[in-house]
Amino acid sequence: MNRCGWVNQDPLYMNYHDHEWAVPIHDDRLLFEYLNLEGAQAGLSWYTILKKRENYRIAFDNFDVNKILKYDEEKIELLMNNKGIVRNRLKIRAVISNAEAYQKVAAEFGSFHSYIWSFVDGEPIQNHYKELSEVPAVTEISDRMSKDLKKRGFKFVGSTICYAFMQAVGMVNDHLTTCGCYKQVSVNKSEG
Repeated sequence: MNRCGWVNQDPLYMNYHDHEWAVPIHDDRLLFEYLNLEGAQAGLSWYTILKKRENYRIAFDNFDVNKILKYDEEKIELLMNNKGIVRNRLKIRAVISNAEAYQKVAAEFGSFHSYIWSFVDGEPIQNHYKELSEVPAVTEISDRMSKDLKKRGFKFVGSTICYAFMQAVGMVNDHLTTCGCYKQVSVNKSEG
């Protein structure tokens, strides 16, 4: 199968590309997980984070917001000593800040999904790129999303991170038109 040019030959990465990337996600917990994993990626590659994703899920209680809201300094130190995740104090603290902001957003909008998907009017944007060089790193929508998330107290949510998040959770379909997953994803297949 033809794949997007950013995929290496690791079965983990190919499976992520083939079955997860750009598939619309509407589950609040999973959206929260992706937002934090994309933030953890800052300065690194997604492949690095993907290899650590299961460790992140264990370390951060499967991204259960209610549990994360109870994290204290002792828990932060445990996370700082966890070799299975990126041991960056700012990124670890960001997950806690994001849980607080997430809870407020979910209360205001009824769900995090309702809020985050409003940036694309609830429907995935279907792009038609033939070459990797055509795929943007940021867009007007990711700029707007980043600004609003920051205003609401979210951390590690710059425009580039927001656009990578949008790609990952299917808010945009950036599979190349030559990729075997392009048509499969463009039929609005949803998960969660």
